[in-house]
Amino acid sequence: MNATLRFNEALLIAGRAFQPFQCVAWSALDGTGELSLTVIDRTSTRLLGRTQLSSSIYSDPERLARELKKSRDELSQQGYALEPWQMPE
Repeated sequence: MNATLRFNEALLIAGRAFQPFQCVAWSALDGTGELSLTVIDRTSTRLLGRTQLSSSIYSDPERLARELKKSRDELSQQGYALEPWQMPE
């Protein structure tokens, strides 16, 4: 996948990257274009991780993949078992 990603595409990719957990994503209304991602457990009671991505990151497939893998690695190091995932092509 080399084309520039649209916001909705980045949301779908991020949502799949953290299964079996839930990834809640939103964009602030302040006009900065940042995408906020929060990973929570399946019961929506425990925050597992949080990150913010600028539009230059989430629109670039390679940079988005790097950031998602970094976040996945951090969760794995904390003892959370994630399903296998790879960036779609």
